[in-house]
Amino acid sequence: MQPEPTHPVPTAGALRLRVRYAECDPFGVAHHSSYVPWLEEGRTELLRATGVTYAHLERAGVFLVITRLSLKYRRPVRYDDLIEIRSRVVGGSRIKIQHEYDIALIQRLGEAPDPTDPATPTDGVCAVATTELACVDQTGRPQALPEWLAGDR
Repeated sequence: MQPEPTHPVPTAGALRLRVRYAECDPFGVAHHSSYVPWLEEGRTELLRATGVTYAHLERAGVFLVITRLSLKYRRPVRYDDLIEIRSRVVGGSRIKIQHEYDIALIQRLGEAPDPTDPATPTDGVCAVATTELACVDQTGRPQALPEWLAGDR
């Protein structure tokens, strides 16, 4: 049985995270591989806001898999920085969902970023990304998204 949302499906959300030591290289800069899980957390929280989790979807035989990911790094994110992952649903179809993301620097060394520091982006955004997710069944074959999740796409 397909899970039903208990709240409206949001088209945007934000999640704040502190960059952990384990996510950084020896120079204290967040490793490029750390960004992909941050994007996933942003998407997960968008879905969770409906009252449905990925676990609920998967138990119902609905799986969302990444078919495309693009990530552009603008400025470094460092150990202990407070960042905000801003996630937006920007399109899709009956089978796919497209997201855009901004990863913004909120705090560095416990304070607002110094706008005179060249490592600080003028708009606060350190990275931008896009993803496309496709809905598949338990065998990996494409299937339609649940109607409530597909929306008017």
